[in-house]
Amino acid sequence: MRNLTVPISEAAIRELTVGEPVSLNGIIVTGRDTAHKYMIENFIKTHGAIPAAEQAVYEELQALLHDGVIYHCGPVVQQNNGIWSFVAAGPTTSIREEPYQADVIGHFGVRAVIGKGGMGSKTLQACQDHGAVYLHAIGGAAALIARSVKEVIAVHKMEFGVPEAFWVIRVEDFPAVVTMDSHGGSLHQQIKDQSAIRLAKLIKS
Repeated sequence: MRNLTVPISEAAIRELTVGEPVSLNGIIVTGRDTAHKYMIENFIKTHGAIPAAEQAVYEELQALLHDGVIYHCGPVVQQNNGIWSFVAAGPTTSIREEPYQADVIGHFGVRAVIGKGGMGSKTLQACQDHGAVYLHAIGGAAALIARSVKEVIAVHKMEFGVPEAFWVIRVEDFPAVVTMDSHGGSLHQQIKDQSAIRLAKLIKS
């Protein structure tokens, strides 16, 4: 088990390989479909001309995501006495972010993306180019993962709705497995290739 504390250096990420279990500690940010589309349209495609109304959020995300972690998660939350907490924090299927993820990694300097199901070739190439990894979280264990969320520090763009907002959270001992590394390794692609070979053999027989 490799212990990683956010912010994470590129050197530490480059040491990781496919199949390695990790434990994450520190401050990470959730972001799903709407959040990724928002970042592309307001921060990346604008080529530095950030809308004035979004400048504060941009600066916050810059600080959080550089050498940081984005988690594909639409949490279930509750609020008591003005304090937010996570009830469930399971991973979202990541392939939905494939059109956006490489650009987000490159622009912000993201070191790790957490989700489930893996991602495609564009994201894998970005992991190699920029020094990042994809971490697979446990699907179906939303309540268990929520125990790793020790504090909700902030929430941005709540107008997107609870699942789609940017939740800034502090995690301790967040369990995940490296399934796409910075060396071109992808456990998801390996399984796909092996399955194709076995299917071909079954069809022949």
